[in-house]
Amino acid sequence: MGNVDWGLWLPYVFAGLMGISILVYVILDGFDLGIGILLPSGDDAQKDRMVASIGPFWDANETWLVLAVGLLLVAFPVAHGVILTTLYFPVAVLLIGLILRGVAFEFRAKVSAGAKPAWNRMFFLGSLMTALSQGYMLGLYVLGLDTGWPSVIFACLVAVCLAAAYTAIGAAWLIHKSEGALQLKAVQWLRRALGLVAVGMVAISLASPLASARIWDRWLGYPESLLLAPLPVLTFGLFVWVWRLSARMPLEGDRLNLAPFAALSGIFALGFAGLAWSFYPYVVPGRITIAEAASATESLAIILVGTLFVLPVITGYTIWAYRIFGGKAVELRYD
Repeated sequence: MGNVDWGLWLPYVFAGLMGISILVYVILDGFDLGIGILLPSGDDAQKDRMVASIGPFWDANETWLVLAVGLLLVAFPVAHGVILTTLYFPVAVLLIGLILRGVAFEFRAKVSAGAKPAWNRMFFLGSLMTALSQGYMLGLYVLGLDTGWPSVIFACLVAVCLAAAYTAIGAAWLIHKSEGALQLKAVQWLRRALGLVAVGMVAISLASPLASARIWDRWLGYPESLLLAPLPVLTFGLFVWVWRLSARMPLEGDRLNLAPFAALSGIFALGFAGLAWSFYPYVVPGRITIAEAASATESLAIILVGTLFVLPVITGYTIWAYRIFGGKAVELRYD
């Protein structure tokens, strides 16, 4: 331990923790954002059951976003300033969407029957705003935070495709949490969204190396191309498997009802791994490295102590919530 150069390694430890937090957030909050986007497609009873399927989880899911942004702020303040300054507008839209979702979630359950449809629409709008803003930010980030018109157009494409990805994983969660007519609808929603998910992943995969000669070499040079081949192959295999499995769902006895969600989570993780490989060692692509953006070693050491307390708590109550509220969704009551 005495030979470990913590000044060298701590920035990368925090980059890894931040990356894991973002990935967990995208998977967990992704499905409840997707269900919010799908909400107008259900009837009144189905809307209630859709919201009930995320009711015990959505607050805990968003904690991972708070953790990721917190780590970015305290561990990489230089990158935090550059990223949020460039992405000020989509970040503002993201925050408005999250606030709208939170308010609508509570109000729709407590207002009169006549006012409930309006709050359902607000919940949908907040979910869509949040998903589109995140996709837009991802698109600009992939291109090194360039704000020219070609980059903006690409970011808009990624925004639509990320919203579709959230819709797909939301539908996959509903397949697991619902039954009957709603489950059948969820299967159809999943299949309709998968195409746009594939388009988004292909677009990002093509744009990343084209935007940077360094990324081109990391993916298409030799022997890197051979070592990285499993990532696109596994991703393609999971897409095909989900498509073929969903064509036969629901299966007898509701078998494999969690499989589409697990497969899409795997696709998200593989895509994230590809992005991490593309941009390493940069925290702002092509501009600021992890080491350059990091706080002082002494500050990182203090922050790490706090993180080692906070992270197990967040992980623990997330796992606990999903175990306690497992099984099919039931009526969500506040009385």
